[in-house]
Amino acid sequence: MTTENSHGLAASGGFRSRSNKKDGKPEHAPDNRRKANNGHGKSNRQARHKQPRHTEYQPGGDPRQLNTIDLGRAVAFDVVYRVDTQDAYANLVLPKMLRDFKIKRRDSAFATEIAYGTLRNQGVIDKIIAASATRPLTDIDPGVLNALRIGTYQLIYTRVDNYAAVDSTVNLVDAIGQEKAKGFTNGVMRKISRTTPEKWFEKLRPVGEIPAIAFKHSHPEWIAESFAKVLGIGELAEALEADSRRPAVHLVARPGEITAEELALMTEGEEGKYSPYAVYLPGGDPGRLEAVRDGLAAVQDEGSQIIGRALVEAPVIGTDNGRWLDLCAGPGGKAALIGCLARIDGASVDAVEIQPHRAELIRKTVSGLPVTVHNQDGRKLTLTPGYDRVLVDAPCSGLGALRRRPEARWRKQESDIADLAVLQYELLESAVAMTRPGGVIVYSTCSPDLRETRAIVDKAVKLLPIEELDAAELSGGMPKTGEHKSVQMWPHRHGTDAMFFAVLRKNENS
Repeated sequence: MTTENSHGLAASGGFRSRSNKKDGKPEHAPDNRRKANNGHGKSNRQARHKQPRHTEYQPGGDPRQLNTIDLGRAVAFDVVYRVDTQDAYANLVLPKMLRDFKIKRRDSAFATEIAYGTLRNQGVIDKIIAASATRPLTDIDPGVLNALRIGTYQLIYTRVDNYAAVDSTVNLVDAIGQEKAKGFTNGVMRKISRTTPEKWFEKLRPVGEIPAIAFKHSHPEWIAESFAKVLGIGELAEALEADSRRPAVHLVARPGEITAEELALMTEGEEGKYSPYAVYLPGGDPGRLEAVRDGLAAVQDEGSQIIGRALVEAPVIGTDNGRWLDLCAGPGGKAALIGCLARIDGASVDAVEIQPHRAELIRKTVSGLPVTVHNQDGRKLTLTPGYDRVLVDAPCSGLGALRRRPEARWRKQESDIADLAVLQYELLESAVAMTRPGGVIVYSTCSPDLRETRAIVDKAVKLLPIEELDAAELSGGMPKTGEHKSVQMWPHRHGTDAMFFAVLRKNENS
């Protein structure tokens, strides 16, 4: 019998359970020696500092060491475990594992579905485990807990057979050296499997419209509230749902090297809707494309392309002398696009980056372009003022790119935004000081949070010698970019990350 998960991936053969019981059912020995405690207020990392646990499994090695578990689940477990215990990034760890160990396509697809799905939905998954376990999550060995997470994901979010999900989770706990936890694991998984996903959602749904939407779409409540302040309630569910869809790959055809039309023909892609340089890739590994290998094109979200182009197209007063500045340039995507346009216009770009390793990344990205990289703090520049165009792509919370890092929504803290807002304003203030009268500044973030977007711009317009221009005119015809002069992009509206940009011009008499 073959089952399928929610994305149509077959779950037979290597995905079948491997029970050794004669009756074909996993053993059922739940641990009822402790009173139920469903609290899980602390993070797992906090709990381990207080009461360290140990598992025999050593992550980061060959997933085939878990030789009693099918390869797809072994890879997924390793990724989820490393994200939880080592602060790894799934979008970096998983592709490397699949490549290094030459994981076949079928196992690769299953591992990707389970790993990314588990990480995106971890908040809901943890609540379900907490409601089913006989001990707090903070008292569960991290290896066992992460095995339960990927098992629960299969039960709640996929069409993997319940028996296969339960049995494979118990076997996984055994394979990582936690044989004594098999009964506990079996008890938790069996309890979860006896309630339908719909009933679990109904049972655990919090009170209030925004909390309920956040729970349904597996987002922290504070992020849902942040989005709702910009979008309103009506589009909130759609926006959160878009965060859980894997983004399409966007390529940028580097101006002066290749056109978007030529790139689309070479890659069998589709020309972008808003950026004249964008191509939507139908699938596959962009790194294998000849145009990308030869430096004619690169991977870049269409929203980033629009922001880079806006800097070059924004109207200055007086003559553009060709002095352009990218104040927060790492890792170099926008600097490369601006550099290509500068080469065409006979201009030059100074690219500033405070982190040495990121400055080196920029140098590699802009090789051959009229771009000079400076390893400096953008707030304390030693460069000569008088730039015609300045880009402030400010460090931010990254709430606009949650779909690119499945674990990111659970790692970010609302308390970080206050410090970021201080830094963002200081960088914008520095940019204005570096701009000549009549020159333009583009302020951008990959976040829709008002504290990082409109609040910074409104404060700057009030306190600094600048005026705000209509950024929508430079958005390539994007619809529904917000009620202000600035542009707010959204994945569900525009297919880009949720990027923000505003265009400011320094007063002539300043």
